Amino acid sequence: MTDATDAALLQQQARDHLWMHFARQSTMEQGVPIIVKGEGHHVWDIEGRRYFDGLAGLFVVNAGHGRRRLAEVAAKQAAELAFFPIWSYAHPAAITLADRLAEEAPGDLNHVFFSTGGGEAVETAFKLAKYYWKLQGRPTKHKVISRSVAYHGTPQGALAITGIPAMKEMFEPVTPGGFRVPNTNFYRAAEMGAPADDLEAFGRWAADRIEEMILFEGPETVAAVFLEPVQNSGGCFPPPPGYFQRVREICDRHDVLLVSDEVICAFGRLGHTFACDAYGYVPDMITCAKAMTSGYSPIGATIVSDRIYEPFAHGNTSFYHGYTFGGHPVSAAVALENLAIFDEEGLNERVRENSPLFRAELEKLLDLPIVGDVRGDGYFFGIELVKDKATRETFDDDESERLLRGFLSKALFDAGLYCRADDRGDPVIQLAPPLTIGPGEFTEIEQILRGVLTEAWSRL
Repeated sequence: MTDATDAALLQQQARDHLWMHFARQSTMEQGVPIIVKGEGHHVWDIEGRRYFDGLAGLFVVNAGHGRRRLAEVAAKQAAELAFFPIWSYAHPAAITLADRLAEEAPGDLNHVFFSTGGGEAVETAFKLAKYYWKLQGRPTKHKVISRSVAYHGTPQGALAITGIPAMKEMFEPVTPGGFRVPNTNFYRAAEMGAPADDLEAFGRWAADRIEEMILFEGPETVAAVFLEPVQNSGGCFPPPPGYFQRVREICDRHDVLLVSDEVICAFGRLGHTFACDAYGYVPDMITCAKAMTSGYSPIGATIVSDRIYEPFAHGNTSFYHGYTFGGHPVSAAVALENLAIFDEEGLNERVRENSPLFRAELEKLLDLPIVGDVRGDGYFFGIELVKDKATRETFDDDESERLLRGFLSKALFDAGLYCRADDRGDPVIQLAPPLTIGPGEFTEIEQILRGVLTEAWSRL
């Protein structure tokens, strides 16, 4: 715990100088939580209060906080080679990590382009898809398709793929060529005019909307489809059975690349190193970041197939794209050690074994009048909140504002649970804890949520 004078000074410095991300700066006037320590699945604030980290930082700290082993590897690598670019040069850490990722990626995804985060990985895939088709003599293939309410990053190019209008309008005009199709929110299937009583039929319907968009825009103009294995924004939409197999068939039929955006879902979140393996499909590219190092150092990567890499493998062709800190030696070394921990502790297997227990514990909340749906997979779940359980009526914007930002976010934190209360789609609570927790912690999460959601309903 930091002394009260230091805490007050930090709050003042934060108000004066710190611009927080995705946050209302006006909240700084009341002070912000200052997190100073992490251990396992808990974090502590500057006042010494402990919180259950129900979001793994931001879908990141999959191996848990306080792994001194990872800090020691970072220090050792920094002492040996703190930095060198991979612009026409290489170093052992980046080479070995690329080899490890290629070995675990499905199919012929054998080539790794490093960046420093998820948005950059998506930006890389977008640019590479357009360039690839130009090299094939098909320069009109430049459009990209993604799903409604999907988040794929905020760089100017990636923003064209992000399907959340409210996050884009202030930056328009964004990069052109992004088109949206329905997501796989089965709970709201009837509102989309989709099959609402047959999950597989709904999956076929949702996949067929992708083909419909490709045909409407013209296959000769569409470069790629970007999909998360489980869509995060909107509240954890898993794919219906057969959905990705049908999407793969559609992409192959129309010569469109399939990009699996696994910035959140890779590295154990769904119980596999790469989440596409959980659903049995092989994309043309995988984007990943976040949990590759469990957050102990920033890194991102775009993993591409032999087919996409082939035009760059010979002659004078170069991909004029890169990042100073892409493949940073310290980050790469930490990633390798982090993945070694995954192997030694069987974290992927742990998630697969425990996920049904996590789901069952959260589904107990369905007896509350405010809880409409519990959905997700692995250690990644969303709880949709509704105003009327029978009709599935959601909250209007003002009600959602009062519910989520006016009460729930702070109440959950005060009750000792850090998670996300989100309304980029319908109001949801999202959970993505470290992969090291088990049944005892699932019960603890459910009990905290039950108390706070019960109070929220009484206030409504």
